[in-house]
Amino acid sequence: MDSLHQLSNYLNQYGYYAIFILVFLQQIGVPNPITNELVLIFCGYLSYSGTLNFYKAMLSAAVADVVGSTLIFLLFYSFSKWLIERSPKWLPLTGDKIERMKARVLKHGYRGMFFARITPVVRGYTSVVAGMLNINRKGFMTLIAITALFWNGILVLIGLLLGPYWSNFQNHMGIVGNIVLIIVAIAIIMFVGRYFLKKQESKI
Repeated sequence: MDSLHQLSNYLNQYGYYAIFILVFLQQIGVPNPITNELVLIFCGYLSYSGTLNFYKAMLSAAVADVVGSTLIFLLFYSFSKWLIERSPKWLPLTGDKIERMKARVLKHGYRGMFFARITPVVRGYTSVVAGMLNINRKGFMTLIAITALFWNGILVLIGLLLGPYWSNFQNHMGIVGNIVLIIVAIAIIMFVGRYFLKKQESKI
């Protein structure tokens, strides 16, 4: 539990700035010692204990997510043609491949991109792909904002709801426990996301 103890000290010292920095860095591809999912769940627990404010913690994470994801999206959006022409070894894509990928992405529409944005690992590459494919900027940046609030809000809320049981849970939480907690949190997010999408579609 040393990592959580260090995280707690960091959050106590720097507060909401720490949340912003940790989330922002991971969104632009800089790995953190602790996954963002666990960071946000722990922020929820700190909201329960009174160390943090739930709404400020959620908004700090969501804003960092939006800023980081938008930065990556606009970067690849702006330089997509240059990257295709240069064809660097780390990005073996041609114009034809880009068009085929774009057709597949557009076939699933924003529904597909929504689920990509709430899927671990994949969500980190969604902005890169959307930028390379020159997906409509206004539409995708709106999607970034919605999914940022959704993803970060639910993870912080899960930590808040776990608050009364955290001390008991912490005593038995090792690496496996962390993994299980993250998997359960992700399953909840995807279930809620699918529910709201189906509900929205039924209104159309």
